[in-house]
Amino acid sequence: MLMTGFSSLMSLIFLAILVLAVVALVMAAMARPDAYLAANKQNKNFWLIILGITVLVNLVVQMVFLQIIGLIATIVFMVDVRPALKEVSGGRPRRGGGSSSDGPYGPYNGGR
Repeated sequence: MLMTGFSSLMSLIFLAILVLAVVALVMAAMARPDAYLAANKQNKNFWLIILGITVLVNLVVQMVFLQIIGLIATIVFMVDVRPALKEVSGGRPRRGGGSSSDGPYGPYNGGR
């Protein structure tokens, strides 16, 4: 009974890793190719190949060592490359950019 629970937990973890890799692949495919160069990251084809291999490994091969390597590549894309692409592509500004009194429509001046 304990092994069945562990097996189903591991299946959920591997499913989450697969979903994250697919989401990263879709985001990489949707970004403009020149944004990668402007953000000083590897080119779009590089990330599409790496993330595509990650999805393929998660679906077909299912070797834990290779899945962990793919997870690391996916995390690098989501944490490093994606925010840089959003910044270059004119995404929302970073949170630390405004004043502490700025509201959603500009600075709050206390009714003055």
